[in-house]
Amino acid sequence: MKRPTITDIAWRAGVSKGAVSYALNGRPGVSEPTRERILAIAAEMGWQPSNAARALSDGRAGAVGLVIDRPAHTLGIEPFFMQLISGIEAELAEKAEALLLKVTEDRQAEVDTYRRWWAERRVDGVILVDLCDGDPRVKLIEELRLPAVVIGGPAGKGQLSGVWSDDASAMRAVVDYLAALGHRSIARVAGPAEFLHTAIRTKAFNAAARQRRLDRVVTVHADYTGEAGGQATRRLLAGAAPPTAIVYDNDVMAVAALAVAQEMRVPVPERLSIVAWDDSALCQLVHPALTAVRRNIAEHGARAAALLLRLVAGEPIADAECSAPTLATRGSTAPPARS
Repeated sequence: MKRPTITDIAWRAGVSKGAVSYALNGRPGVSEPTRERILAIAAEMGWQPSNAARALSDGRAGAVGLVIDRPAHTLGIEPFFMQLISGIEAELAEKAEALLLKVTEDRQAEVDTYRRWWAERRVDGVILVDLCDGDPRVKLIEELRLPAVVIGGPAGKGQLSGVWSDDASAMRAVVDYLAALGHRSIARVAGPAEFLHTAIRTKAFNAAARQRRLDRVVTVHADYTGEAGGQATRRLLAGAAPPTAIVYDNDVMAVAALAVAQEMRVPVPERLSIVAWDDSALCQLVHPALTAVRRNIAEHGARAAALLLRLVAGEPIADAECSAPTLATRGSTAPPARS
């Protein structure tokens, strides 16, 4: 079916293309009865504005961009990004804006994507995730003057606005909870070391352990996949002095760890307590259900999208801290078994 055009509407209404343009764009130049008749004909014909034409007229693309620098095959099993995107989409849908999603597998490809989107005017702004120390994306976005909101912070985001939650307080609460149960040897399977949110959690983890005077704490790094989380768990449990509790930086690694513990005949929670970061359906469907840090990830996405749209519209915006994380305690944690 041929897409209806302004020319088609003008022919049906018996008016000029200029009159149709005035009516569709809410500009003066036509009488109110003529405007209503043109709008009714446009609706009947199923006319929709062209994003390309709008970009030429007002410089707006009608879309915001999100680049995720992760292997594409991991996104479908990681609830974090599904929740994040659902929050972004919920906000954009109310404003009839689109989300342009791109998955890359290295940081340079992500940087090149921003340059191309800016040059082609493909997006009005972008949302950045997984902030790194000395992140080259921040400098590039500032140089391009491309509107952007970072999900992360408050440090390391330069002059860009950010949306975040208090990961440090959440990590301290996890350590305090495990220490109160009686755990003295706690390990953590963290995400990539270069991520700033990983560093924030690591610093808080070590500080809380020192304050509690725990006997042994260790952090190892993985890539958020079940495979890497399972391998890290196997090494920790096979050591000379295995920990009695392990904290994981995402739910996928924690679920994989539960399977490894069962395989190695390490009962959970009798000999090993497991805590996951970012509660999800995965944490509640396994047995025992996993104790988890609960954050409203959809809220992060919605607030980032709302701030970005205001920034694109030329409005002043401020950083936003989302609701504080909470700890959902379930069957995967208990006091350690006595020697």
